[in-house]
Amino acid sequence: MDIRAYIGLAIMLFSIGIIGVLIRRNAIILFMCIELMLNSVNLLLVAFSKMHANGVAHANPSLASDAQVFVFFIMVVAAAEVSVGLAIIVMMYRNIHSVDINFLNRLKN
Repeated sequence: MDIRAYIGLAIMLFSIGIIGVLIRRNAIILFMCIELMLNSVNLLLVAFSKMHANGVAHANPSLASDAQVFVFFIMVVAAAEVSVGLAIIVMMYRNIHSVDINFLNRLKN
């Protein structure tokens, strides 16, 4: 598959995530859109790694899988973010019976 197809798919996924973060006010959907953006970056890292793996593997074999290591760390950070975020959402729902993030602004007063 051509690299342009991966770039187009990643741009489309990242755009959907950005639009979801900017438009939606539900905290769960907000976290899902952030995960969508992280996964689109992961897709690009793996696609570019695969594209450049042949040339890099001959020069220095240890550099051939650097992008996969970055993807692994991004997935670990994303899993930690989701677990902390969902715990915050559950506590917010228990206290105020809503997951609307606009309601949090009213809690300042």
